[in-house]
Amino acid sequence: MGIFNNSGVSEIKARRGAKSMLNAIKETHFSLPNQTNFYKGKVRDVYTIANKYLVMLVTDRISAFDVVLPEPIPYKGQVLNEIAAKFLQATQDIVPNWVLDIPDPCVTIGRVCEPFKLEMVIRGYLAGHAWREYQSGKRSICGIQLPDGLKENDQLSEPIITPTTKAAVGHDQDIAREEIIDREIVSEAEYLQLEKYTYALYQRGTEIAEKHGLILADTKYEFGKLDGRIYLIDEIHTPDSSRYFYKDDYEELQTKNEPQRQLSKEFVRQWLIENGFQGKNGQVVPIMTPDVVQSISNRYIELYEQITGDQFIKIDRVDHVAKIENIICEALRRLE
Repeated sequence: MGIFNNSGVSEIKARRGAKSMLNAIKETHFSLPNQTNFYKGKVRDVYTIANKYLVMLVTDRISAFDVVLPEPIPYKGQVLNEIAAKFLQATQDIVPNWVLDIPDPCVTIGRVCEPFKLEMVIRGYLAGHAWREYQSGKRSICGIQLPDGLKENDQLSEPIITPTTKAAVGHDQDIAREEIIDREIVSEAEYLQLEKYTYALYQRGTEIAEKHGLILADTKYEFGKLDGRIYLIDEIHTPDSSRYFYKDDYEELQTKNEPQRQLSKEFVRQWLIENGFQGKNGQVVPIMTPDVVQSISNRYIELYEQITGDQFIKIDRVDHVAKIENIICEALRRLE
């Protein structure tokens, strides 16, 4: 017999999971100077300051199928914020972005922009939502015709933009370019500019990914407007907004009709699907054990190190969470 019975092993795993959870930021309740609004998103806690600045704290909450899952993922917020910061800096020659300061690994402070009610999704490969639509028999996605005979994760003949509406509540919806313009969600001139930015950003992201042995399969961008100027807002090229394949064995796996090795949130969606959850009415989120939570955390850190080429430095949040509010306040004073 082993030293522990099954219940003992479970208890040890639970204790390890609880310790790991101490490093997860699930939510914040700050009271910042000149705060005029607070918004709790699926993943971010967003504080508006004097209707001029946004303080965006990326928590460790995780969402899939537009549902926030019950357990936070340690270090996920830090991963997302730091990857986004690197890519926003690397693309500011293409389009100006909203960022003014990054005072903490989980916090970004930037300009308040009026967001366009669109997500500009661009796909170089047939994967994720687009593949599920294609597999169901659809050959037109957002008004773009796709040929018969494609397999999951096949490279498309050229990148395609498949926008979605930005829903305040519930699921985002696919929408065609013509409908966007007809419904005046965005003017034609602005939409053409958004398309131009989207193609250029995807090209830059593709080039950076390739240097690190990855393929940027698809991603999404959000834009806003301030004083008549378009800004890139929110995060870019993170595992929450993008899908990466490993480049070295992509062709071999496609030839063998085997799944691609991915660095994205798709593995979370697949785990949910395999356990009977797709965000539909009546479905229950499966139990996220400490092992599941830890594996998701490890995958996020893996992507950070792969896409940036840098070692991920874990910030111990046990005592640091209480300091973040002071860090933000000091950063806001510097902006005055």
